[in-house]
Amino acid sequence: MKMADLQRILGDQAVFRTGAILAGQHSPASVRRQLARWVKAGKVVVLRKGLYVLAEPYAKQSPHPFVLANELRRASYVSLQSALAWYGCIPEFAPATTSVTTERPEQLDTPKGRFIFRHVKRDLMWGMLRIEVASSQLALIATPEKALIDLLYLTPDSDRPDYLNELRVEPAGKLQLGVVSEMAERSGSNKVMRAVKYLEGLWRESEWEALQ
Repeated sequence: MKMADLQRILGDQAVFRTGAILAGQHSPASVRRQLARWVKAGKVVVLRKGLYVLAEPYAKQSPHPFVLANELRRASYVSLQSALAWYGCIPEFAPATTSVTTERPEQLDTPKGRFIFRHVKRDLMWGMLRIEVASSQLALIATPEKALIDLLYLTPDSDRPDYLNELRVEPAGKLQLGVVSEMAERSGSNKVMRAVKYLEGLWRESEWEALQ
């Protein structure tokens, strides 16, 4: 198999697994050997065992970090600071892509960045959408409201006023406050409900000041 064959097989696909290129006329053993040579030559980048991306300039487009996160752990969705920053709800730059999963927690440092997976119980795996994050690239991401709920749920002492003040969540045009309140109740966490009640007070105060 030549690089042109691999590019033809992948098309616009940003990420690929070993199984995607084993089918066909080439023997699996020869494909694996060729794949190892491409990795050694820097033409293919290993994310984790069996998961790869084409290196530039061989890739048609660079895979978005959220797409990579979904592929690194399929039973997951991007949430917490990563989703909130992407929506513009917090000013903080997220240096790692953080997702939630029902599987074990994990932190992965890859050539394409750092990826953090936080564990939640299965009852909290809701409130996500598949969104186009780059041209022809879709990723499963929490809604703005659910990303906030996940952050409050997973952060120790997240109902402390000093933490909530420093979080600087901007609700205008991004968060539906009624939905946030409903999701807080659905989470079943008293801590989350206390935190949301405090945030609602901050938001009402901010709206009042904006009218003056």
